[in-house]
Amino acid sequence: MVSRRSFFLMAAAAAAAQPGRKRILALIGDRYHNADYIRVGLDRILDGLNAAVDYTINYDQLSRKRLADYQIFLCLRDGMIWPDGYLGPDAYPYQQDLQNRGDFPETKPQSWIQEEQALALKEFVESGNGFYALHNSSHISLSSKTWRELMGGAYIGHPPLRPFRVRVVNTTHPITHGIRDFMVNDEQHYVTYDKERKDILLEAENIDGLTFRDLGTKSIAGWAYDYGRGRVVFTAPGHTIYALWNPEYVKLQKRAVRWLLKEI
Repeated sequence: MVSRRSFFLMAAAAAAAQPGRKRILALIGDRYHNADYIRVGLDRILDGLNAAVDYTINYDQLSRKRLADYQIFLCLRDGMIWPDGYLGPDAYPYQQDLQNRGDFPETKPQSWIQEEQALALKEFVESGNGFYALHNSSHISLSSKTWRELMGGAYIGHPPLRPFRVRVVNTTHPITHGIRDFMVNDEQHYVTYDKERKDILLEAENIDGLTFRDLGTKSIAGWAYDYGRGRVVFTAPGHTIYALWNPEYVKLQKRAVRWLLKEI
């Protein structure tokens, strides 16, 4: 049986062995988002593009040196690590029982992003490369002003999994031109966007009238803009492989990668 570490190392070696192709470094996986489903999901999206991808779960290795061989940095993970461990997310009632008995102390998350890492990514994009932030990577903005300034916004929260419509609000952008509105059953992430409204590409709406906190039924679901000599894209769906593989969303994500590579 191949271990997860060996699996990722083999994938990286295969990507590196394809000369002439652009390269993507993808930082994926966290407590709530298994790296395996993300890799399987992104493999379909990245298939057929002029880009080879190296997947990693090693957040601590994000650096200028690591980014030097790539043209896109892709991120689908949040900003939290749990150095003291945790019980699985499906065991919350059991965890509460253990904590009430004093058998299992409450553990708290810590932020992993370091200012030097955020600055390295900012310089990477400013110099002409691309940054594709997916789904819960907006959470990292809560612990790094530099990451937020580069990515363009920050995580607010989300309701449980539920159906919602993703609507294209900018039909002239190369990423979204010709893309039809689509439905997903996913986490509808509510985010703050800090930059110009003209950069917003997508809006999510719960068409059943379900709201989140006092933020209503609608949320910003994607944007794209130039940053220095490089480019940044954010798209919010991605908690499930079914959302990642929605046919219209697959086309949109492929376009996003090509736009970041300045092919369109």
